[in-house]
Amino acid sequence: MKVGVVGLQGDVEEHVQQLRRAAEELGITVKVVWIRERDEMKDMWGVVIPGGESTTISRLIDKFGLREEIIRIREEGGVIMGTCAGTIILAVEGDESVVEKGVSLLKMVNIKVDRNAFGRQRESFEAPVHLDLPPTGAFKGWRGEFPGVFIRAPRITDVGEGVDVVGDLNGEPVMVKQGNVLALTFHPELTDDTLIHKYFLTLLP
Repeated sequence: MKVGVVGLQGDVEEHVQQLRRAAEELGITVKVVWIRERDEMKDMWGVVIPGGESTTISRLIDKFGLREEIIRIREEGGVIMGTCAGTIILAVEGDESVVEKGVSLLKMVNIKVDRNAFGRQRESFEAPVHLDLPPTGAFKGWRGEFPGVFIRAPRITDVGEGVDVVGDLNGEPVMVKQGNVLALTFHPELTDDTLIHKYFLTLLP
């Protein structure tokens, strides 16, 4: 199996290493690559869009022709995961700042997001996120707390039809799932816990 992390800007290496650890813990063989060019996405089963600067990442996705490939992988049953800025890019709708900054949305998850809603860098924080991950294939499901790292985090302000909330912070959605697409407002790659990356890998076709 082959998965990749969009490696144009943001927390790329952290996701790459977390995916490799997760695969090792699951006992499966997965090739994990940085995605910098369209040709690298051939035969890929899953894609992670990392945190970073949403405007920059979305523009580079278009500049390097990755948009069509991400859409193709999703349509062919592959798994897409966005974290923090990646969630903004996956959303159907954004707040005024998303529009003003010219973020080009992939519109894969029926949610509305508020960019930097939790504040700037100095308002970053860590808090336990309650997860309720449904069983899928070899994954038996999981319910409990996960260490949430929120850095200039967006807020999911509206959850539309077809979207399941699988993670919340004090009742507020911070991780959602729509089909084979995951969107998180926090950074699971910045913890020692590989649970969410293992969940991502178990969703692969």
